[in-house]
Amino acid sequence: MAGIITALRFQKKDRDRVNVYLDGQFAFALPALVAARLRPGQALDEAEIAALQAVEAETSAYDRAVRFLGYRPRSIAEVRQYLLEHAVPASVAETVIQHLQQAGYLDDEGFARFWVENRQQFRPRGERALRQELRRKGVDDAIIDAAIARAEVDEEEAAYALARGRCSRWQGLEWRAFWQKGAAFLARRGYSYDVIETALRRLWQEIQAETDIEGE
Repeated sequence: MAGIITALRFQKKDRDRVNVYLDGQFAFALPALVAARLRPGQALDEAEIAALQAVEAETSAYDRAVRFLGYRPRSIAEVRQYLLEHAVPASVAETVIQHLQQAGYLDDEGFARFWVENRQQFRPRGERALRQELRRKGVDDAIIDAAIARAEVDEEEAAYALARGRCSRWQGLEWRAFWQKGAAFLARRGYSYDVIETALRRLWQEIQAETDIEGE
C-alpha cells in the first residue's frame, strides 16, 4: 500500500507523537522526532510505510514496557511476558528488551539484588523461598546465588525475628503446640527444618525465662 502524506498532526494528549494521514485517511502515529523527517505531499512506497510502522510498533512497545517498569523493578522474563500478553510481536519484544538493557532499565542481576534486599527488609523469607520466587520470575540460578550471597542473609536471625513478632499468639502453649504452630508459620516462609528448630528453641527458652521472671 503506497500513499501520499496529506497531513501531519500532533496528538492532543501527547505532543511527542504525530498522527500521519495518507490520502486523507489516518494511517499511523509516529514519534515527533521521526515524523519531523516527513512532509505533506511526500509519497511513501510500501517499503517505507512498513518501515515507519515498524518504528511505531517498537516505540509503542518500549513506552509500554517503561510504564510497566515504573511500578517496581522487573526481571527480563517478566517484561517479555508482559509485552507478549499485550499482543506485541516476539521480535519487537526482544528488540525492546535489548534497548531497555542498553539504557540500564532492565538488569536481572540488579533485579535479583533488589528482590532479596526488599524481602529481607519488609517481608523476610528463607533462602528456599527466595530462590523459588526468583525462579518464577525467570531469573537464572547463578544470578540468584550471587544475589543471596551478596545480601549475606542470616536465616536463623531472620526466622527468629519473624517468630518473635508472632509469638504473642502462642503464649501459654505447651512446647509441642508451640513447635507445631511456629514450625508451620516459618515453613510457609521457606525456612529449612534446621533453621526453624534453632529459631524456635531459642525463642522458647527466652519465653520461659521471661515467664519465670514475671512469676517471681
